[in-house]
Amino acid sequence: MELCYQLPVLPLDRPVPKHVLSRRGAISFSSSSSLFGAPDPRQLSQRRGAISYDSSDQTALYIRMLAVTNKTIKPSFVFTPGACVIFKQLFSRDVRVRSQVGFEPERRGSHPYLGVDFRTLHSRAESAGSIPARRIRRLFSFQRHLLSSRLLRGAPHLNPLHILDEDYCGQAKCMLEKVGSWNFDIFLFDRLTNGNSLVFLTFNLLNQYGLIELFQLDMVKLRRFLVLVQEDYHNQNPYHNAVHAADVTQAMHCYLREPKLAQSLTSFDILLGLLAAATHDLDHPGVNQPFLIKTNHYLAALYRNTSVLENHHWRSAVGLLRETELFSNLPAEDSLSIERQLGSLILATDISRQNEYLSRFRTHLDENDLCLGNASHRHFVLQMALKCADICNPCRPWELSKQWSEKVTEEFFHQGDIEKKHKLEISPLCDSEANTIASVQIGFMTYVVEPLFAEWARFSDTRLSQTMLGHLGLNKASWSAMEPEASGSSEEGESEPGRATEEPSSRVLSQGSQES
Repeated sequence: MELCYQLPVLPLDRPVPKHVLSRRGAISFSSSSSLFGAPDPRQLSQRRGAISYDSSDQTALYIRMLAVTNKTIKPSFVFTPGACVIFKQLFSRDVRVRSQVGFEPERRGSHPYLGVDFRTLHSRAESAGSIPARRIRRLFSFQRHLLSSRLLRGAPHLNPLHILDEDYCGQAKCMLEKVGSWNFDIFLFDRLTNGNSLVFLTFNLLNQYGLIELFQLDMVKLRRFLVLVQEDYHNQNPYHNAVHAADVTQAMHCYLREPKLAQSLTSFDILLGLLAAATHDLDHPGVNQPFLIKTNHYLAALYRNTSVLENHHWRSAVGLLRETELFSNLPAEDSLSIERQLGSLILATDISRQNEYLSRFRTHLDENDLCLGNASHRHFVLQMALKCADICNPCRPWELSKQWSEKVTEEFFHQGDIEKKHKLEISPLCDSEANTIASVQIGFMTYVVEPLFAEWARFSDTRLSQTMLGHLGLNKASWSAMEPEASGSSEEGESEPGRATEEPSSRVLSQGSQES
Protein backbone atom coordinates (compact mmCIF):
# COMPACT_ATOMS: atom_id res chain seq x y z
CA MET A 1 0.00 0.00 0.00
CA GLU A 2 1.44 3.32 -1.01
CA LEU A 3 0.34 6.26 1.08
CA CYS A 4 0.60 9.80 -0.10
CA TYR A 5 -0.27 12.64 2.25
CA GLN A 6 -0.61 16.09 0.82
CA LEU A 7 -0.97 19.34 2.73
CA PRO A 8 -1.06 22.85 1.34
CA VAL A 9 1.23 25.40 2.93
CA LEU A 10 -1.27 26.83 5.40
CA PRO A 11 -0.83 28.36 8.87
CA LEU A 12 -1.11 25.66 11.50
CA ASP A 13 -0.60 27.82 14.57
CA ARG A 14 -4.11 27.06 15.78
CA PRO A 15 -4.46 23.92 17.88
CA VAL A 16 -6.53 21.30 16.12
CA PRO A 17 -9.28 19.90 18.40
CA LYS A 18 -8.64 16.43 19.77
CA HIS A 19 -11.94 15.13 18.44
CA VAL A 20 -10.84 16.13 14.93
CA LEU A 21 -7.43 14.53 15.27
CA SER A 22 -8.93 11.31 16.60
CA ARG A 23 -11.40 10.92 13.74
CA ARG A 24 -10.58 7.98 11.51
CA GLY A 25 -12.79 9.67 8.92
CA ALA A 26 -9.89 12.03 8.31
CA ILE A 27 -8.46 9.64 5.75
CA SER A 28 -9.79 9.32 2.22
CA PHE A 29 -9.57 6.11 0.21
CA SER A 30 -9.71 5.89 -3.55
CA SER A 31 -8.76 2.73 -5.41
CA SER A 32 -7.05 3.43 -8.71
CA SER A 33 -9.42 1.01 -10.43
CA SER A 34 -12.45 2.96 -9.22
CA LEU A 35 -11.58 6.31 -10.69
CA PHE A 36 -12.82 5.74 -14.22
CA GLY A 37 -15.24 2.83 -14.32
CA ALA A 38 -17.95 3.86 -11.81
CA PRO A 39 -18.14 0.38 -10.24
CA ASP A 40 -20.71 -0.84 -7.75
CA PRO A 41 -20.33 1.56 -4.79
CA ARG A 42 -21.15 -1.26 -2.36
CA GLN A 43 -18.03 -3.11 -3.47
CA LEU A 44 -15.73 -0.16 -2.89
CA SER A 45 -14.14 1.08 0.25
CA GLN A 46 -16.21 4.18 0.94
CA ARG A 47 -14.35 7.42 0.30
CA ARG A 48 -14.16 10.11 2.85
CA GLY A 49 -13.54 13.66 1.73
CA ALA A 50 -10.78 15.80 3.11
CA ILE A 51 -10.90 16.82 6.73
CA SER A 52 -11.14 20.59 6.83
CA TYR A 53 -10.53 22.45 10.04
CA ASP A 54 -11.60 26.01 9.39
CA SER A 55 -11.16 28.91 11.77
CA SER A 56 -12.21 32.53 11.54
CA ASP A 57 -9.24 33.32 9.33
CA GLN A 58 -10.20 30.48 6.96
CA THR A 59 -7.15 28.32 7.66
CA ALA A 60 -7.64 24.71 6.74
CA LEU A 61 -6.05 21.32 6.94
CA TYR A 62 -6.58 18.81 4.14
CA ILE A 63 -5.47 15.21 4.49
CA ARG A 64 -5.64 12.55 1.80
CA MET A 65 -4.69 8.92 1.47
CA LEU A 66 -4.48 7.72 -2.13
CA ALA A 67 -3.53 4.68 -4.23
CA VAL A 68 -4.31 1.62 -2.16
CA THR A 69 -2.40 -1.25 -3.80
CA ASN A 70 -0.98 -3.86 -1.43
CA LYS A 71 0.28 -4.39 2.09
CA THR A 72 3.65 -2.80 1.45
CA ILE A 73 3.65 0.65 3.00
CA LYS A 74 5.79 3.32 1.41
CA PRO A 75 4.77 6.62 2.93
CA SER A 76 5.53 9.72 0.94
CA PHE A 77 4.90 13.05 2.65
CA VAL A 78 4.48 16.53 1.29
CA PHE A 79 3.69 18.79 4.23
CA THR A 80 4.64 21.79 6.26
CA PRO A 81 7.03 21.22 9.18
CA GLY A 82 4.31 22.14 11.66
CA ALA A 83 2.22 19.20 10.56
CA CYS A 84 4.57 16.48 11.83
CA VAL A 85 2.71 15.92 15.07
CA ILE A 86 -0.60 15.74 13.25
CA PHE A 87 0.70 13.14 10.84
CA LYS A 88 2.21 11.03 13.58
CA GLN A 89 -1.12 10.84 15.41
CA LEU A 90 -3.14 10.16 12.29
CA PHE A 91 -0.67 7.71 10.79
CA SER A 92 -0.14 5.67 13.93
CA ARG A 93 -3.87 5.41 14.60
CA ASP A 94 -5.31 4.90 11.16
CA VAL A 95 -2.71 2.63 9.60
CA ARG A 96 -2.50 0.45 12.70
CA VAL A 97 -6.26 0.00 12.91
CA ARG A 98 -6.75 -0.61 9.20
CA SER A 99 -3.91 -3.09 9.04
CA GLN A 100 -5.77 -5.16 11.63
CA VAL A 101 -9.36 -4.93 10.46
CA GLY A 102 -9.00 -4.08 6.76
CA PHE A 103 -10.57 -1.25 4.86
CA GLU A 104 -14.05 -1.10 6.31
CA PRO A 105 -16.43 1.36 4.58
CA GLU A 106 -16.38 4.05 7.23
CA ARG A 107 -17.98 7.42 6.55
CA ARG A 108 -17.54 10.85 8.01
CA GLY A 109 -19.85 11.85 10.77
CA SER A 110 -19.75 9.05 13.38
CA HIS A 111 -20.53 10.71 16.67
CA PRO A 112 -19.04 9.26 19.87
CA TYR A 113 -21.62 10.90 22.13
CA LEU A 114 -24.55 8.97 20.71
CA GLY A 115 -22.67 6.10 19.19
CA VAL A 116 -24.52 6.89 15.96
CA ASP A 117 -22.67 5.63 12.91
CA PHE A 118 -23.78 7.48 9.76
CA ARG A 119 -22.51 4.55 7.69
CA THR A 120 -25.39 2.36 8.86
CA LEU A 121 -27.91 4.94 10.06
CA HIS A 122 -30.34 4.24 7.21
CA SER A 123 -29.10 0.82 6.11
CA ARG A 124 -31.48 -2.13 6.04
CA ALA A 125 -30.81 -5.67 7.12
CA GLU A 126 -30.83 -8.03 4.14
CA SER A 127 -30.97 -11.77 3.91
CA ALA A 128 -27.72 -13.45 2.95
CA GLY A 129 -29.28 -15.09 -0.05
CA SER A 130 -30.53 -11.89 -1.65
CA ILE A 131 -27.18 -10.16 -1.94
CA PRO A 132 -25.55 -12.27 -4.68
CA ALA A 133 -28.66 -12.15 -6.86
CA ARG A 134 -28.90 -8.37 -6.62
CA ARG A 135 -25.22 -7.97 -7.40
CA ILE A 136 -25.61 -10.17 -10.45
CA ARG A 137 -28.55 -8.10 -11.69
CA ARG A 138 -26.52 -4.94 -11.09
CA LEU A 139 -23.42 -6.15 -12.90
CA PHE A 140 -25.13 -7.88 -15.80
CA SER A 141 -27.70 -5.41 -17.05
CA PHE A 142 -29.61 -5.79 -20.27
CA GLN A 143 -27.29 -3.39 -22.06
CA ARG A 144 -24.13 -5.21 -21.01
CA HIS A 145 -25.59 -8.58 -21.99
CA LEU A 146 -26.69 -7.28 -25.37
CA LEU A 147 -23.31 -5.67 -26.06
CA SER A 148 -21.34 -8.76 -25.03
CA SER A 149 -23.59 -10.97 -27.17
CA ARG A 150 -22.94 -8.80 -30.21
CA LEU A 151 -19.21 -8.91 -29.62
CA LEU A 152 -19.23 -12.70 -29.28
CA ARG A 153 -21.14 -13.01 -32.57
CA GLY A 154 -18.65 -10.70 -34.22
CA ALA A 155 -21.36 -8.15 -35.04
CA PRO A 156 -20.17 -4.53 -35.27
CA HIS A 157 -21.42 -2.17 -32.61
CA LEU A 158 -24.05 0.16 -34.07
CA ASN A 159 -24.02 3.93 -33.56
CA PRO A 160 -20.87 4.17 -31.47
CA LEU A 161 -20.66 7.09 -29.04
CA HIS A 162 -17.09 8.27 -28.96
CA ILE A 163 -17.54 10.57 -25.99
CA LEU A 164 -19.97 8.64 -23.84
CA ASP A 165 -19.51 5.33 -22.09
CA GLU A 166 -20.78 2.11 -23.68
CA ASP A 167 -23.40 1.79 -20.93
CA TYR A 168 -25.36 4.50 -22.72
CA CYS A 169 -26.49 1.91 -25.27
CA GLY A 170 -30.06 0.75 -25.38
CA GLN A 171 -32.74 2.09 -23.13
CA ALA A 172 -30.50 4.46 -21.15
CA LYS A 173 -29.50 6.20 -24.38
CA CYS A 174 -33.15 6.56 -25.36
CA MET A 175 -33.92 8.14 -21.99
CA LEU A 176 -31.09 10.65 -22.36
CA GLU A 177 -32.63 11.84 -25.60
CA LYS A 178 -35.60 13.01 -23.49
CA VAL A 179 -33.59 14.33 -20.55
CA GLY A 180 -35.35 17.70 -20.84
CA SER A 181 -38.79 16.19 -20.17
CA TRP A 182 -40.39 17.02 -16.83
CA ASN A 183 -41.71 13.44 -16.68
CA PHE A 184 -38.15 12.04 -16.73
CA ASP A 185 -38.08 8.94 -14.51
CA ILE A 186 -34.81 9.19 -12.62
CA PHE A 187 -35.47 5.91 -10.78
CA LEU A 188 -35.71 3.98 -14.03
CA PHE A 189 -32.64 5.76 -15.42
CA ASP A 190 -30.69 4.86 -12.29
CA ARG A 191 -31.55 1.19 -12.76
CA LEU A 192 -30.61 1.27 -16.44
CA THR A 193 -27.22 2.80 -15.61
CA ASN A 194 -26.46 0.30 -12.84
CA GLY A 195 -26.76 2.89 -10.10
CA ASN A 196 -24.60 5.48 -11.87
CA SER A 197 -27.30 7.95 -12.86
CA LEU A 198 -25.49 10.99 -11.45
CA VAL A 199 -22.27 10.30 -13.37
CA PHE A 200 -23.91 9.57 -16.70
CA LEU A 201 -26.57 12.27 -16.58
CA THR A 202 -24.21 15.07 -15.53
CA PHE A 203 -21.59 14.01 -18.06
CA ASN A 204 -24.20 13.97 -20.80
CA LEU A 205 -25.52 17.43 -19.90
CA LEU A 206 -22.05 18.98 -19.77
CA ASN A 207 -21.38 17.54 -23.20
CA GLN A 208 -24.81 18.55 -24.52
CA TYR A 209 -24.21 22.18 -23.56
CA GLY A 210 -20.76 22.09 -25.16
CA LEU A 211 -19.09 22.92 -21.85
CA ILE A 212 -16.46 20.18 -22.07
CA GLU A 213 -15.08 21.60 -25.29
CA LEU A 214 -15.61 25.24 -24.37
CA PHE A 215 -13.74 25.05 -21.06
CA GLN A 216 -11.31 22.45 -22.43
CA LEU A 217 -12.06 20.06 -19.60
CA ASP A 218 -9.89 16.97 -19.45
CA MET A 219 -12.17 13.97 -20.08
CA VAL A 220 -10.36 11.72 -17.60
CA LYS A 221 -10.37 14.35 -14.85
CA LEU A 222 -14.04 15.09 -15.45
CA ARG A 223 -14.96 11.42 -15.35
CA ARG A 224 -12.96 10.95 -12.17
CA PHE A 225 -14.55 14.01 -10.55
CA LEU A 226 -18.09 12.81 -11.29
CA VAL A 227 -17.33 9.29 -10.03
CA LEU A 228 -15.93 10.68 -6.78
CA VAL A 229 -18.92 12.99 -6.37
CA GLN A 230 -21.33 10.10 -6.79
CA GLU A 231 -19.27 7.96 -4.45
CA ASP A 232 -19.36 10.60 -1.71
CA TYR A 233 -23.14 10.48 -1.52
CA HIS A 234 -24.45 8.07 1.09
CA ASN A 235 -26.50 5.64 -0.95
CA GLN A 236 -27.89 4.04 2.19
CA ASN A 237 -29.80 7.29 2.86
CA PRO A 238 -33.40 6.81 1.73
CA TYR A 239 -33.58 10.35 0.30
CA HIS A 240 -30.33 12.30 0.39
CA ASN A 241 -28.36 10.11 -1.98
CA ALA A 242 -26.88 10.25 -5.47
CA VAL A 243 -30.25 9.60 -7.12
CA HIS A 244 -31.64 12.73 -5.47
CA ALA A 245 -28.63 14.68 -6.75
CA ALA A 246 -29.23 13.33 -10.26
CA ASP A 247 -32.92 14.29 -10.02
CA VAL A 248 -32.04 17.84 -8.96
CA THR A 249 -29.51 18.09 -11.80
CA GLN A 250 -32.15 16.99 -14.33
CA ALA A 251 -34.63 19.53 -12.92
CA MET A 252 -31.96 22.24 -13.12
CA HIS A 253 -31.46 21.36 -16.78
CA CYS A 254 -35.20 21.86 -17.37
CA TYR A 255 -35.05 25.32 -15.77
CA LEU A 256 -31.94 26.31 -17.70
CA ARG A 257 -33.87 25.64 -20.92
CA GLU A 258 -36.65 28.07 -19.99
CA PRO A 259 -36.76 31.00 -22.48
CA LYS A 260 -35.74 33.76 -20.04
CA LEU A 261 -32.76 31.82 -18.77
CA ALA A 262 -31.71 30.26 -22.08
CA GLN A 263 -31.50 33.71 -23.69
CA SER A 264 -29.56 35.32 -20.84
CA LEU A 265 -27.33 32.81 -19.07
CA THR A 266 -23.71 32.49 -20.10
CA SER A 267 -21.87 29.20 -20.47
CA PHE A 268 -20.14 29.98 -17.18
CA ASP A 269 -23.55 30.31 -15.47
CA ILE A 270 -24.73 27.00 -16.92
CA LEU A 271 -21.55 25.24 -15.78
CA LEU A 272 -22.04 26.60 -12.26
CA GLY A 273 -25.70 25.62 -12.20
CA LEU A 274 -25.08 22.01 -13.22
CA LEU A 275 -22.12 21.54 -10.86
CA ALA A 276 -24.04 23.07 -7.95
CA ALA A 277 -27.01 20.80 -8.61
CA ALA A 278 -24.81 17.69 -8.75
CA THR A 279 -22.93 18.53 -5.51
CA HIS A 280 -25.55 20.43 -3.49
CA ASP A 281 -26.01 17.59 -0.93
CA LEU A 282 -22.55 16.03 -1.13
CA ASP A 283 -21.74 13.78 1.83
CA HIS A 284 -25.15 14.38 3.46
CA PRO A 285 -25.27 12.31 6.68
CA GLY A 286 -29.02 11.64 6.49
CA VAL A 287 -29.91 13.82 9.48
CA ASN A 288 -30.75 17.51 9.64
CA GLN A 289 -28.98 20.52 11.09
CA PRO A 290 -30.86 20.63 14.43
CA PHE A 291 -29.79 17.03 15.04
CA LEU A 292 -26.12 17.91 14.48
CA ILE A 293 -26.41 20.95 16.75
CA LYS A 294 -28.08 19.25 19.70
CA THR A 295 -25.65 16.32 19.56
CA ASN A 296 -22.68 18.72 19.55
CA HIS A 297 -21.44 17.31 16.28
CA TYR A 298 -18.06 18.61 15.16
CA LEU A 299 -19.56 20.01 11.92
CA ALA A 300 -21.95 22.19 13.94
CA ALA A 301 -19.03 23.57 15.93
CA LEU A 302 -16.92 23.97 12.80
CA TYR A 303 -19.51 26.12 11.04
CA ARG A 304 -20.87 27.76 14.20
CA ASN A 305 -24.38 26.33 13.85
CA THR A 306 -24.97 28.31 10.65
CA SER A 307 -25.90 26.49 7.43
CA VAL A 308 -23.93 23.55 8.77
CA LEU A 309 -24.81 20.99 6.11
CA GLU A 310 -24.69 23.43 3.21
CA ASN A 311 -21.23 24.64 4.22
CA HIS A 312 -20.09 21.03 4.45
CA HIS A 313 -21.53 20.19 1.02
CA TRP A 314 -19.75 23.18 -0.49
CA ARG A 315 -16.38 22.47 1.13
CA SER A 316 -16.61 18.81 0.14
CA ALA A 317 -17.27 19.82 -3.47
CA VAL A 318 -14.32 22.20 -3.46
CA GLY A 319 -12.14 19.45 -2.03
CA LEU A 320 -13.01 17.16 -4.94
CA LEU A 321 -12.47 19.93 -7.49
CA ARG A 322 -8.99 20.50 -6.12
CA GLU A 323 -8.19 16.81 -5.76
CA THR A 324 -9.07 16.06 -9.36
CA GLU A 325 -7.65 19.38 -10.64
CA LEU A 326 -10.65 19.66 -12.91
CA PHE A 327 -10.07 23.35 -13.59
CA SER A 328 -6.27 23.30 -13.50
CA ASN A 329 -6.21 24.55 -17.09
CA LEU A 330 -8.06 27.75 -16.11
CA PRO A 331 -6.40 30.81 -14.58
CA ALA A 332 -6.22 30.68 -10.79
CA GLU A 333 -8.61 33.63 -10.49
CA ASP A 334 -11.25 31.82 -12.53
CA SER A 335 -10.91 28.65 -10.46
CA LEU A 336 -11.35 30.60 -7.22
CA SER A 337 -14.33 32.42 -8.70
CA ILE A 338 -15.95 29.09 -9.58
CA GLU A 339 -15.42 27.83 -6.03
CA ARG A 340 -16.87 31.00 -4.46
CA GLN A 341 -19.93 31.12 -6.69
CA LEU A 342 -20.47 27.39 -6.30
CA GLY A 343 -20.60 28.00 -2.55
CA SER A 344 -23.06 30.85 -2.96
CA LEU A 345 -25.41 28.58 -4.93
CA ILE A 346 -25.18 25.64 -2.54
CA LEU A 347 -25.64 27.85 0.54
CA ALA A 348 -28.87 29.15 -1.00
CA THR A 349 -30.42 25.68 -0.60
CA ASP A 350 -30.52 26.15 3.19
CA ILE A 351 -34.26 25.89 3.72
CA SER A 352 -34.05 27.73 7.05
CA ARG A 353 -33.32 30.84 4.94
CA GLN A 354 -36.27 30.18 2.64
CA ASN A 355 -38.22 33.30 3.64
CA GLU A 356 -35.16 35.50 3.17
CA TYR A 357 -34.65 34.44 -0.44
CA LEU A 358 -38.37 34.32 -1.20
CA SER A 359 -38.95 37.87 0.09
CA ARG A 360 -36.06 39.17 -1.99
CA PHE A 361 -37.36 37.35 -5.07
CA ARG A 362 -40.87 38.69 -4.52
CA THR A 363 -39.56 42.23 -4.13
CA HIS A 364 -37.66 42.01 -7.42
CA LEU A 365 -40.77 40.76 -9.18
CA ASP A 366 -43.00 43.43 -7.64
CA GLU A 367 -40.62 46.19 -8.69
CA ASN A 368 -39.88 44.51 -12.02
CA ASP A 369 -36.17 45.33 -11.68
CA LEU A 370 -34.59 41.97 -12.45
CA CYS A 371 -32.09 42.57 -15.23
CA LEU A 372 -30.58 39.35 -16.49
CA GLY A 373 -27.89 41.33 -18.25
CA ASN A 374 -26.54 42.01 -14.77
CA ALA A 375 -24.23 39.26 -13.54
CA SER A 376 -25.40 39.52 -9.91
CA HIS A 377 -29.06 39.29 -10.97
CA ARG A 378 -28.31 36.24 -13.13
CA HIS A 379 -26.59 34.61 -10.16
CA PHE A 380 -29.59 35.32 -7.94
CA VAL A 381 -31.92 33.73 -10.50
CA LEU A 382 -29.60 30.70 -10.56
CA GLN A 383 -29.92 30.50 -6.78
CA MET A 384 -33.71 30.53 -7.04
CA ALA A 385 -33.62 27.93 -9.82
CA LEU A 386 -31.48 25.63 -7.67
CA LYS A 387 -33.84 26.13 -4.72
CA CYS A 388 -36.77 25.14 -6.94
CA ALA A 389 -34.90 22.13 -8.31
CA ASP A 390 -33.99 21.00 -4.80
CA ILE A 391 -37.60 20.79 -3.58
CA CYS A 392 -39.39 20.13 -6.87
CA ASN A 393 -40.48 16.58 -5.96
CA PRO A 394 -44.06 17.64 -5.08
CA CYS A 395 -44.28 19.19 -8.57
CA ARG A 396 -43.44 15.95 -10.36
CA PRO A 397 -46.08 13.52 -11.69
CA TRP A 398 -47.75 11.55 -8.90
CA GLU A 399 -45.93 8.29 -9.67
CA LEU A 400 -42.57 9.98 -9.09
CA SER A 401 -43.62 12.44 -6.41
CA LYS A 402 -45.12 9.72 -4.21
CA GLN A 403 -41.87 7.75 -4.23
CA TRP A 404 -39.85 10.79 -3.19
CA SER A 405 -42.37 11.65 -0.45
CA GLU A 406 -42.11 8.18 1.01
CA LYS A 407 -38.31 8.27 0.91
CA VAL A 408 -37.90 11.64 2.60
CA THR A 409 -40.46 10.79 5.28
CA GLU A 410 -38.68 7.50 5.94
CA GLU A 411 -35.51 9.51 6.55
CA PHE A 412 -37.39 11.90 8.86
CA PHE A 413 -38.89 9.09 10.90
CA HIS A 414 -35.62 7.21 11.14
CA GLN A 415 -34.01 10.29 12.64
CA GLY A 416 -36.91 10.54 15.08
CA ASP A 417 -36.38 6.93 16.12
CA ILE A 418 -32.71 7.66 16.80
CA GLU A 419 -33.69 10.69 18.91
CA LYS A 420 -36.19 8.60 20.88
CA LYS A 421 -33.62 5.90 21.45
CA HIS A 422 -31.17 8.36 22.96
CA LYS A 423 -33.85 10.37 24.81
CA LEU A 424 -33.33 13.54 22.79
CA GLU A 425 -36.01 16.03 21.88
CA ILE A 426 -37.70 14.75 18.72
CA SER A 427 -37.31 17.12 15.79
CA PRO A 428 -40.46 18.50 14.12
CA LEU A 429 -42.00 16.12 11.55
CA CYS A 430 -39.72 13.30 12.70
CA ASP A 431 -42.12 11.62 15.13
CA SER A 432 -43.70 8.66 13.33
CA GLU A 433 -46.36 8.36 16.03
CA ALA A 434 -47.55 11.96 15.72
CA ASN A 435 -47.15 12.41 11.95
CA THR A 436 -48.04 10.57 8.77
CA ILE A 437 -46.55 10.80 5.31
CA ALA A 438 -49.64 12.67 4.16
CA SER A 439 -49.56 15.25 6.96
CA VAL A 440 -45.84 15.91 6.48
CA GLN A 441 -46.26 16.38 2.73
CA ILE A 442 -49.36 18.57 2.99
CA GLY A 443 -47.58 20.92 5.39
CA PHE A 444 -44.44 21.02 3.28
CA MET A 445 -46.37 21.72 0.09
CA THR A 446 -48.51 24.41 1.69
CA TYR A 447 -45.89 26.43 3.52
CA VAL A 448 -42.71 25.85 1.51
CA VAL A 449 -43.31 24.58 -2.01
CA GLU A 450 -46.42 26.52 -3.08
CA PRO A 451 -45.10 30.01 -2.18
CA LEU A 452 -41.79 29.38 -3.95
CA PHE A 453 -43.23 27.96 -7.16
CA ALA A 454 -45.95 30.60 -7.31
CA GLU A 455 -43.25 33.28 -7.45
CA TRP A 456 -41.22 31.23 -9.94
CA ALA A 457 -44.30 31.09 -12.17
CA ARG A 458 -44.54 34.88 -11.96
CA PHE A 459 -40.93 35.13 -13.10
CA SER A 460 -41.16 32.46 -15.80
CA ASP A 461 -44.76 32.06 -16.89
CA THR A 462 -44.26 29.13 -19.23
CA ARG A 463 -45.86 25.80 -19.93
CA LEU A 464 -43.40 24.10 -17.60
CA SER A 465 -44.32 26.41 -14.70
CA GLN A 466 -48.02 25.73 -15.22
CA THR A 467 -47.34 22.00 -15.46
CA MET A 468 -45.46 22.06 -12.14
CA LEU A 469 -48.24 23.98 -10.39
CA GLY A 470 -50.80 21.60 -11.86
CA HIS A 471 -48.95 18.54 -10.54
CA LEU A 472 -48.51 20.27 -7.19
CA GLY A 473 -52.24 20.82 -6.84
CA LEU A 474 -53.10 17.26 -7.86
CA ASN A 475 -50.48 15.74 -5.56
CA LYS A 476 -51.65 17.82 -2.62
CA ALA A 477 -55.23 16.70 -3.27
CA SER A 478 -54.09 13.08 -3.40
CA TRP A 479 -52.33 13.35 -0.05
CA SER A 480 -55.32 15.19 1.44
CA ALA A 481 -57.57 12.31 0.42
CA MET A 482 -55.29 9.99 2.40
CA GLU A 483 -55.42 12.23 5.47
CA PRO A 484 -59.02 12.35 6.75
CA GLU A 485 -58.07 14.60 9.66
CA ALA A 486 -56.71 17.28 7.35
CA SER A 487 -60.11 18.92 6.89
CA GLY A 488 -60.76 18.92 10.62
CA SER A 489 -57.43 20.53 11.42
CA SER A 490 -58.00 23.20 8.75
CA GLU A 491 -61.37 24.10 10.28
CA GLU A 492 -59.74 24.55 13.67
CA GLY A 493 -57.15 26.75 12.02
CA GLU A 494 -59.81 29.14 10.74
CA SER A 495 -60.66 30.19 14.28
CA GLU A 496 -56.99 31.00 14.97
CA PRO A 497 -55.62 32.57 11.77
CA GLY A 498 -52.37 33.73 13.34
CA ARG A 499 -51.59 30.29 14.56
CA ALA A 500 -52.55 28.69 11.26
CA THR A 501 -50.31 30.92 9.17
CA GLU A 502 -47.26 31.19 11.38
CA GLU A 503 -46.76 28.08 13.48
CA PRO A 504 -46.89 25.44 10.70
CA SER A 505 -44.54 27.47 8.54
CA SER A 506 -41.95 27.83 11.28
CA ARG A 507 -42.40 24.16 12.15
CA VAL A 508 -41.57 23.10 8.61
CA LEU A 509 -38.68 25.55 8.21
CA SER A 510 -37.21 24.47 11.54
CA GLN A 511 -36.18 21.28 9.78
CA GLY A 512 -33.03 23.13 8.73
CA SER A 513 -31.93 21.52 5.50
CA GLN A 514 -33.48 18.10 5.98
CA GLU A 515 -35.83 18.19 2.99
CA SER A 516 -33.31 20.00 0.82
